[in-house]
Amino acid sequence: MNEQERWIVLEGAVNVRDLGGLPTTDGGTTRFGRILRGDNLQGLTGRDVTQLVADLKLRHVVDLRSDAEVRLEGPGPLTRMPELGIHHLSLFSEGGRFTDVEADTIDDRALPWQDEREDEAFAELRVTGFYYGYLRDRPDSVVAALRVLAREDGLALVHCAAGKDRTGVVSALALAVAGVTREAIIADYVATGERLERILARLRASETYRADLDSKPTDSHLPRPEYMAQFLATLDDRFGGPSGWLDAHGWTSEDTEALRSRLRH
Repeated sequence: MNEQERWIVLEGAVNVRDLGGLPTTDGGTTRFGRILRGDNLQGLTGRDVTQLVADLKLRHVVDLRSDAEVRLEGPGPLTRMPELGIHHLSLFSEGGRFTDVEADTIDDRALPWQDEREDEAFAELRVTGFYYGYLRDRPDSVVAALRVLAREDGLALVHCAAGKDRTGVVSALALAVAGVTREAIIADYVATGERLERILARLRASETYRADLDSKPTDSHLPRPEYMAQFLATLDDRFGGPSGWLDAHGWTSEDTEALRSRLRH
């Protein structure tokens, strides 16, 4: 896997990368040019839009931001492109005022394993808890997002604000359906950490995100491998894996075949 090939260099976004080139459990790799994951797209320049739409043939954008984020930040320049389908599918489980980067409060419904532990162990359960909360609160949006990513009529891009948490969960589920190895799914999640300082700098420039970000140390925003590993282990324990959760929420064998055909050689 060539990590440099996966990153899409843009002027107005810093965490956009291709889900191609990842190893699958049968010895293959995922296909480039099918699905991108990204951060906030508000700052895309005209050159960025041309690159994505004209050069890379982007045709669908899955926007996982909340209603408040879209209202405060605006829909962004891609919504003005008639070639694109814009699919606003909020996961709406953020506990912060508007953002996906950390919750202001811990929802104990999302933490069935909650105890008195602190520090790293508690942080792992907290992050896993609000990741699971996306699935608990908005399974309709999660399934709908994956169905958009499975469409065959061009490149699709899924994004939120940082491109880390909500986008990380949906991307992990897509990769799991495609048969990507657990290690590679976790590594893709962690890769956002390479761009974290630039991501936070962009978000801090917006009043929408600044307060939530500044209330916690930068290190707390890192996408640590144990967070995604614990999230996936939770799905293993409760549903027999990501596919089991999807099956329980209306996902079909036809959906699986469509997404696998998109992402696999």
